Amino acid sequence: MTGEGARPSPGRRPVGAPAYPWVVDTREAAQRWAQVWERGWTEHDAAAIAALYAEGAFWQQHPFHDPEPDYLARVFAEEESARCQFGPPLVDGDRAAVPWSAQTRLTDGGTEDLAGVSVLRFRADGLVVEERDFWNAAEG
Repeated sequence: MTGEGARPSPGRRPVGAPAYPWVVDTREAAQRWAQVWERGWTEHDAAAIAALYAEGAFWQQHPFHDPEPDYLARVFAEEESARCQFGPPLVDGDRAAVPWSAQTRLTDGGTEDLAGVSVLRFRADGLVVEERDFWNAAEG
């Protein structure tokens, strides 16, 4: 059937329809990710942060480094306190980029100022399946 008002055959998508309809509201998922990270980092709540990720998710904490098992446990053990801020996500399809900054006081008495961006990919239920972090630090 063709022409104005034509309906596609069952199992076929109309011309111009997205090939991969995103079920996840990526902006909402990214904002939730940022809110949980902001609170979780400040409170050193690794369990709350871990709940944002799908089982087997890929997470690279810094370019050119392999993913580090138990990364949060190690970092939180080195920090006495942290203040952080997460910016609004930039969203495209199932991906988002979220800028962030943090100021940490370390258990050895030092401080760090951090600034970075996390590039995230979400699955349909809003959990992260891939994260790549790019950041820089200045020690105090």
